[in-house]
Order: sequence, then structure tokens, then C-alpha cells
Amino acid sequence: MLLKNLNAQSKTITGAAIIIGSASLISRIIGLVRDRMLAHNFGAGSVMDSYYAAFKIPDLIYNLLILGALTAGFIPTFTKLLQKTNKNVAWKMANNVFNIAGIALIVFCGAGMLFAPWLVPVIAPGFTEVKRALTADFARVMFLSPLFLGLSMTLGGILQSLRRFVFYSLAPIFYNVGIIIGVLFLVPILGNIGLAWGVVFGAFLHFLIQMIAAIHAGYRWQWIFDLKDKSVQTVGKLMIPRTMGLAVTQLNLVIMTILASWLPSGSIAIYNYAFNIQSVPIGIIGIPFALAVFPLLSELAILKDKKQFIQNLSATIRKILFLITPITIIILLERAQIVRVILGSGEFDWTATTATANALAFFSFGLFAQTLIPLLARAFYALSDTKTPFFAGVIAELISIILALLLMKPWGIIGLVAAISLGAIFNLIILFIALRQKIGGLEADKIIDAIYRISVAGLVMAISIQFVKMLWGNNFNLDYFWKVFGQGLIAGIVGLTIYGLACYFLRLPEFMNFKDSFEKKWLKSRNVPNEELLNIKE
Repeated sequence: MLLKNLNAQSKTITGAAIIIGSASLISRIIGLVRDRMLAHNFGAGSVMDSYYAAFKIPDLIYNLLILGALTAGFIPTFTKLLQKTNKNVAWKMANNVFNIAGIALIVFCGAGMLFAPWLVPVIAPGFTEVKRALTADFARVMFLSPLFLGLSMTLGGILQSLRRFVFYSLAPIFYNVGIIIGVLFLVPILGNIGLAWGVVFGAFLHFLIQMIAAIHAGYRWQWIFDLKDKSVQTVGKLMIPRTMGLAVTQLNLVIMTILASWLPSGSIAIYNYAFNIQSVPIGIIGIPFALAVFPLLSELAILKDKKQFIQNLSATIRKILFLITPITIIILLERAQIVRVILGSGEFDWTATTATANALAFFSFGLFAQTLIPLLARAFYALSDTKTPFFAGVIAELISIILALLLMKPWGIIGLVAAISLGAIFNLIILFIALRQKIGGLEADKIIDAIYRISVAGLVMAISIQFVKMLWGNNFNLDYFWKVFGQGLIAGIVGLTIYGLACYFLRLPEFMNFKDSFEKKWLKSRNVPNEELLNIKE
């Protein structure tokens, strides 16, 4: 009964987003605990440089082979088969994709393990021989993780298509728990290589939890391997532009790692620590809403209901902006407190804290863009258009790389972060303009009105946070964890309260919707216009 309730179908975008966001919040918190353990034990030095650099190679395979097919091809195709044909045809296609992905990952991951020593100098040419050897050792082991994650995300595509988001959302929690187990138990036994085995164990747990949920949802594994199947070919055609777009993104990340390897030791670690912190709001706001609305947008595209498509997309954009603005302000104004509380212990000293906080500040400037890009990209995928996000991504990534080359010398790691944020903003602008032209509008008047009200509320919030920090700053000795935490917590609570009150007095619709949703049974609230007309029966 418990499994049935947890694996039930979500009926609203807001309800689904709350489920995904809540689980993602827990996962991100555990992820920050993971990073604190890594920072405490290893600081921001050579071991962490090697650890994060080693991640880049397996991630490249996973993102290119699986993520492109899942987000751009699998979900729309699987959803269409469920709607237009009987379920057996959809399940056969899912098994076919699962098996093809598994075979492809075995081949590529095996090759990666074999050629790791030759790949590392390409990824991190600025490393010393000792750091290269350690990075290669990490990479060999980590190449097992894309196999489990790839198969897991294929199952996750099934769960998303069926709007069963709970176990899909819980999987990253188990992934981070596996990494923590590696830090706590495997490193003392195996040495530094235990970090890599923790990643593999976490990936296995990620796969296991989604396999259980998929079986409960009706999935049964079968050996089907047919590259000529029309549905699989459709997935392949849709994923090609998406995969090319991801290739550009991954190339950007690889280039950033290459450039950072030439900077002072610890630069890659500082970049990744800051990146992981700024990823928390993306993971609890941007990604959940994008995932929650994607199946609905796909269905509306199939039904050719442009009006409902635009209304749902516009409403989701405004919700994301309403939620990400106060978080961005807190990150920007309390960056030092955030970094010190999350990472500041053991080997992670104040020098590393300051460097990471500065990087985090520049990440925050592009946070709104990074939370909206997944949503706008999925709007194109729902319309079976994977080319536009690809070209937008190419242009944005080229801008990022050019800016990074220009800014890294005078600004160091901050220059690389600034380049990424500016690239994300350009990406968002291109996607927004292209989407308006494609569907004939995005209720721009409502979005502009929301931005105006949110900006006013955000400005009042920022002033209140600065006032509290100045008023109480002398009462907190920043050499102690609880006093740093106390200063940041008080300023943050005051700021969020002011933001909420300002939104209330400005009668911001997004705030009123969320307020109403928590006054009712929030999972049954209807915060997005007319989405219930697509109540899919199981």
C-alpha cells in the first residue's frame, strides 16, 4: 500500500513540481553534506582537483548517450505511444531503448576505462604527473557509474511519462548517500580511491530505486534489440540535435576544466564547490518545474492545443521567476556565510572560503537564466524541435568560451564563472525570442508585469537583508560556526519575510497561488489553468 501511494500518478504541474522539488531539496541538502565532508577531509587541493576532473570524462558519455535521448526523444515518443496505441507497444519500445542503451554504455565505458590514462592529459593538461595518475585512477573506477545511471535514467523516463515522480525524485538522494558512504567507510579502507567507488555505489542505488518503481508501474524487462524499430529511430532522430547540443555544453565544461587546470592548485575544486551550491536552487526550482510540465506540454503539442500550451508554459515561467529571485538575492548577499556554514571546517580554510564565495557571487548573476533554460528547452522538445535549443546552445557556449579566454588571465577562476553566467543569459534570450516566434506568443504582458512586481519585492528584500547584516554584524564572531550560521539565518528569515509581505501587498498572482495551495490540500491544488482537462487514466 505504501509503495502504491508513493508511486501514484501526479495530477497537477504544481503538485508534481512540489514532489520533485521537495525530494530534490533533500537530495541537495545531502549533497551539501557530501561536499562538506569532502571539503573537511580534503580541502580545496590536489585530491579534489583530480576527483572533479575525473568526473568530466564519464559524465561526457552519460550526457551524450543517455540524457539527450531521454529529454528530447524518449519521453515524447513513449508518451505518444501510450496515447495513440496500446501499452504493449510502448513497453516494447521502452525495453528496446533500455537494452540498446545498456549495450552502448558497456562498450563506451569499457573503452573509457581502458584509455583513461590517455584521456586525462586532454582534460587536465596543466596537472602534474602525480595529479594525472590520481585522476586516471579515479576515472577508471568512475566509468562504471554511467552504466548504472544510464539504465536508471531510462527507467526514470518511463516514470516521468507516467507522471510518477516520487521515486524518480528520490533516486538522487540515494546517489548522494552512496558517495557519502564512500567518504565515511571506503576511503579509510581503500584510501583515496574509495571516493570513486562511493560514486559507483551511489549510481547503483540510483538504478535500484527506479527499477523497483518502474516494475511497480508495469514495466517488465524483455530482451528486445531492434535498431530498425520505427519508434527507436524516432527517438534517435529527435536526440541527434539534443546530443549535439549537449556535446557543445560538455565541450564547454571540458574547456573550462582545461583552462582551470592551468590556474593555481585548487581552482577546479573551488569552481565545483561553488557550482554545486548554486545548483541547489536550480535543482529544487528550475528542474522540478521543467520535469513536471514536460509531459503535459508534450500532450498539448500532440493535441495541437496552442492556447493551453502557452498558458501552462507562461504560468510556469512566472512561478520560477517568483521563486528564484529571493534565493538569488540571499546567495549574492550572504555568499560568505553560506560557503562558510556549508564547507568551512577542517582543511577548508578562510582563503578557500573567500575564493569559493567570490565564485558563487558570479554564478548567482546567471541563476535566473539557468533555472529557466531547462523549461524553455523542454518546450521545444515537446514541439519535436530539438534543433533550436541546439543552435542556441552552440551560440551561447561559443560566447562563454571566448569570454573565458579573455577573462581568465585578469580574473582567474572568477573569469571562468562570469563567462558561464553570461553565456547562460545569452542562451535564455535566444530561446525566449525563438519560442515566441514559433508559437506566436508567451503572454509577455503577464511575464513583464510579474518581473516588475518581483523586482520591487526583491529590492525591498535586499535592502532589509543588508540592514540586518549591518545592524547585527558586530554581534557575531565569524570565527565560529553557529555565529556565522546565526547571522546568515536571521538576515535570511527577515529578508524572506519582507519579500513575502511585499509580494502580498503587490498582489503578485504567483504568490497568491502558492499561498492558496498551502491553505488547501496542496497536492490537489489547481494552480495552472485548465491542466486537469488532460487527466490521463492509468
